[in-house]
Amino acid sequence: MTDDALVIFTPSGKRGRFALGTPVLTAARQLGVDLDSVCGGRGICSKCQITPGYGEFSKHGVTVAEDALSEWNSVEDRYNRIRGLTEGRRLGCQAKVMGDVVIDVPPESQVHKQVIRKSATERVMVMDPATRAVYVEVEEPDMHEPTGDFERLQRALAAQWQVEGVEADLSILRRLQPVLRKGEWKVTVVLHKGNHDAKARVLDIFPGFHEGPLLGLAVDLGSTTIAAHLCDLSDGRVLGSSGLMNPQIRFGEDLMSRVSYVMMNPGGDVEMTRVVRGAINALAQVIAVEAGVDAGTIYEMVIVCNPVMHHLFLGVDPVELGQAPFALATSGSLSLDARELELSNLNRNARVYVLPCIAGHVGADCAAVALSEEPQKSRDMVLIVDVGTNAELLLGNETRVLACSSPTGPAFEGAQISSGQRAAPGAIERVEIDPATKEPRFRVIGSDLWSDDPGFAEATATTGITGICGSGIIEAVAEMRMAGLVDPGGLIGGPDQTGTARCEPHGRTHSYLLHDGSAEGGPKIMVTQGDIRAIQLAKSALYAGARLLMDAMGVDTVDRVTLAGAFGAHISPKHAMVLGMIPDAPLDKVTSAGNAAGTGARIALCSVAARDGIEATVHQIHKVETAIEPRFQEHFVNANAIPHAVDAFPNLMSIVTLPDVSFNTSGSGGGDGGRRRRRV
Repeated sequence: MTDDALVIFTPSGKRGRFALGTPVLTAARQLGVDLDSVCGGRGICSKCQITPGYGEFSKHGVTVAEDALSEWNSVEDRYNRIRGLTEGRRLGCQAKVMGDVVIDVPPESQVHKQVIRKSATERVMVMDPATRAVYVEVEEPDMHEPTGDFERLQRALAAQWQVEGVEADLSILRRLQPVLRKGEWKVTVVLHKGNHDAKARVLDIFPGFHEGPLLGLAVDLGSTTIAAHLCDLSDGRVLGSSGLMNPQIRFGEDLMSRVSYVMMNPGGDVEMTRVVRGAINALAQVIAVEAGVDAGTIYEMVIVCNPVMHHLFLGVDPVELGQAPFALATSGSLSLDARELELSNLNRNARVYVLPCIAGHVGADCAAVALSEEPQKSRDMVLIVDVGTNAELLLGNETRVLACSSPTGPAFEGAQISSGQRAAPGAIERVEIDPATKEPRFRVIGSDLWSDDPGFAEATATTGITGICGSGIIEAVAEMRMAGLVDPGGLIGGPDQTGTARCEPHGRTHSYLLHDGSAEGGPKIMVTQGDIRAIQLAKSALYAGARLLMDAMGVDTVDRVTLAGAFGAHISPKHAMVLGMIPDAPLDKVTSAGNAAGTGARIALCSVAARDGIEATVHQIHKVETAIEPRFQEHFVNANAIPHAVDAFPNLMSIVTLPDVSFNTSGSGGGDGGRRRRRV
């Protein structure tokens, strides 16, 4: 038995070994994990709540035993009795490490609130909602016509609004008579009729003429982040946007590791379903509070997600998606009761519409992107790239549209990066490196100033400089390539080869020092050889997926590229192309669509006709399966070079000169175990 244990924190991905008996809060502080505490570890403030994960985590290479943390102590018992702890939570200041453990830090326990990159994109909505409110006048009952109140409400709706044969559940029938009499037989009825519903149903009823809000929630459920947009169903306006990290990340950072967790841990799918539904439920409440409305006025939700998230949200075992032929339990759209999905913070009769999936690895989120960007109506050849932990790509025009998914992993989200973190105030998000001096300048979330601007230190005094997020690491690696600090194979040169002491020895390789905050008690933020490798693997998977679609389409170039998602809105086309993430194209033809999946969800929320349209469109999109295509590996290996070992990038090279450098493995800290000598 060892005297220490491996502690892995999610969503940051930071890990380290600690002596048995170390409080979780102490381990978090030593690793620079964003875990709040204001009471000095006395168990009073409850800010340091954490959620341990148990079972086999193949992605992390650990098995977490039930006794990986110390037993509940009297402090936690007292706090739970008086104020209550969410099921599965512990206090980080009281729980002690007793074995290898995976610890999730929930959003409310993080000091720096996440910045939601998947913000709502401005869009004119054609309003044709499934949910609407109507005012009706109902005939009073009399002794000569013994008809029920609900039947007379049905007649009034048919006569005044041409809505035939409405339905209502028991909760509405219980309220119907008092509401009719309070309103003196005049009522406002909230009706819902989805695109596959034969009849409308009553969701709510109010006495008299009621002008209260009628709201819907568009949710983009991603592998790493969950983003939601609260919309007014009368005009499509976005009243608020919010989001949080997907709590499933503690079970695995990518989709296949979560499927693996289910395979190795009986009941793992039930646990992941519970936490993701709980997160969406909490998000609905948070966004309603921020918008100053009652969450009970949210009558409808539209959700888009990849196939694994789709199954886990619905409570369907995702194991079949982890093995060929990657069969979905259902690929069609779904219309469900919110109660059935345990979404108690919405209106009790709220409805949930789930967009259709395209195929086993191309989900409802890709369908939402197609709804938003309409590649099937494009005259030129367009490549649409929605980058996340699982990238989904669309290629085509008005003649034909192809789709595929590519397992990029979480590196683009800032995970698996040595100094990586989620997008939060204090995270480096923009980077520039002077090619002559090799000196960096950067910008952090929360300030518009660059690090060499006057007043930068004062502007970032509150947040500090805490790490580097996804857009920051992408720009950092691209800038290092342009500055001659990294060669085409991805190797970081030593100080004698690059001419800068910022390239420091790091084991058998080198790392580039981006920022040293150790003098002020802050972190040293480095770009390590491992970080470069993680970005190479992610971008190679993305590029290989695009090349497979181009092969299937029979084209060598694309006319334009649309970058979607949080990544697309925050990375420059030049840096994406320097890395070789996307095929070569004129830079002015590489644009951002913002959160296209979220926009598609909003369109579906606002329009029944749009739901019909996308359900028809998904049947016309042809899926290319990267997992079984023999050329995927060839494209992947060639794409490991920066920007590429084979494909030319004439548009990029017309505006950027990439230094012709090649670093050998000799010299202090210069090698990487011989891997570098294999040229790609």
